[in-house]
Amino acid sequence: MSNYGPPPGSPQDPYGQQPQNPYGQPQQPFGAPPGLNGEQTKGFFGALFDFSFTHFVTPMVVKVLYILGTIAIGLAYIVIVIAAFTNSAGGGILALIAGAIVAIIYLALFRITLEFYVSVVRMSEDIHKRLPKG
Repeated sequence: MSNYGPPPGSPQDPYGQQPQNPYGQPQQPFGAPPGLNGEQTKGFFGALFDFSFTHFVTPMVVKVLYILGTIAIGLAYIVIVIAAFTNSAGGGILALIAGAIVAIIYLALFRITLEFYVSVVRMSEDIHKRLPKG
């Protein structure tokens, strides 16, 4: 069994070469946070009023949206359970059990949707980091 070592340009390259992308620029790790590569990060309002759309506001808003969505789903569940119990005890028990399952499903779908938006923004950021400036 023979070991030929890592390919040229890999992080374990014994010759000390820095990995390069196809454009000859040093390669950055995927998903590196803004500001790690020496670029300036904008705050929420800076990104919100960036009319050239070079900075994204989605990663900053997602946490707040998820908290608000969780609160809204929880309050809706409580209101439905209370309304069902005021109507009848059997309907209240049904709403208590089935409503919890439905609330969890809605919360999971909301989370998946937000994660999709964030992943699209991260892919776009990674692509734009690797494009040559010019």
